[in-house]
Amino acid sequence: MPVPPALKAFALTPSTALRKRIPSARRWAVGLLFGLVLSACAQHPGTVRLDPSAQPMPGAKVLIMQPDVEVSELTVGGLLEPNAAWTAAAESNIDQALERVLAAQGARWVHLNPRGKLIRTPAVSQLVKLHGVVGASILIHDYGVGAPLLNKDGRFDWTLGKDAAILGKAYKADYALFVYFRDSFSSDARVALNVLTALVGAGVRGGQQVGFASLVDLRSGKIVWFNVMARGTGDLREAEAAVDASQVLLAELPF
Repeated sequence: MPVPPALKAFALTPSTALRKRIPSARRWAVGLLFGLVLSACAQHPGTVRLDPSAQPMPGAKVLIMQPDVEVSELTVGGLLEPNAAWTAAAESNIDQALERVLAAQGARWVHLNPRGKLIRTPAVSQLVKLHGVVGASILIHDYGVGAPLLNKDGRFDWTLGKDAAILGKAYKADYALFVYFRDSFSSDARVALNVLTALVGAGVRGGQQVGFASLVDLRSGKIVWFNVMARGTGDLREAEAAVDASQVLLAELPF
C-alpha cells in the first residue's frame, strides 16, 4: 500500500508548531515511566476517559499507528541500554498483536503499516513521538504522580493537535490508536546483584514492562480515551506475550 498523497504532502511540510512540540523531553520519558508508572497505577488505577459524549460512534474506523516500542537491558548500575534486536522483535509482535486485539473486539480498523511495509515519514514519526511526550504528561498530572494542572479544572483535556486530522483524511479513518511500550530485562550482572542483596534483606529493581495507549479523534486531534499498564512480568519479544500485554492495555477500549 503506497503512502497516501495527502500524507506525502504532510510528510514534506510538517508544521513548525508540531516540530516545536517534540522537545528533548522524550529522552526523560523513559526514565519517568519506569520510575513513576508503578506508583501511578497504585494511586489511580483504571482508565481515564472524557465524558460520555466522547464515546466513539458505532462503526467507527480505527487507524492503527506504528507502535512506539523499545526493549532495553537493565545494567548492574541501573541504566537502561536499548537493544536493537530485541526492540525490532517486540515492535513486530506488538504491531501484529494490535490487529488481533481489535479484531477480537469487533472494531473496524485500517493499518498505517501494511504487513512488511513500514511507513516512517517525518510527520508520522513526529506524531508518534509527540504522543510519547503527551502520554508522559498525562501520567504526571492525571494519575496522581504530580500536581494536577489548574487550567484544566479537573477535565481530561489533552490533544495531539489538528495536524492529526491529515491522517484521518489520508486513511479515511475516524480515530487513531497510539500505543507506547517500554520493556526491560536485567543483565546477568544485575541478576547476580539482586541475589546478593536479597541475602542481606535488601533488593534492587528488576526489569519492568510499562505502556500506555491513546485513542485520538482524527477530526480534532483530541485524546478521547487513555489507559496505562505496568507490571514486572511479560516479554514483548515473544509473540503471544505481546498479545497478552496488548489485551491488558486495550481491555477497556470503547468499541
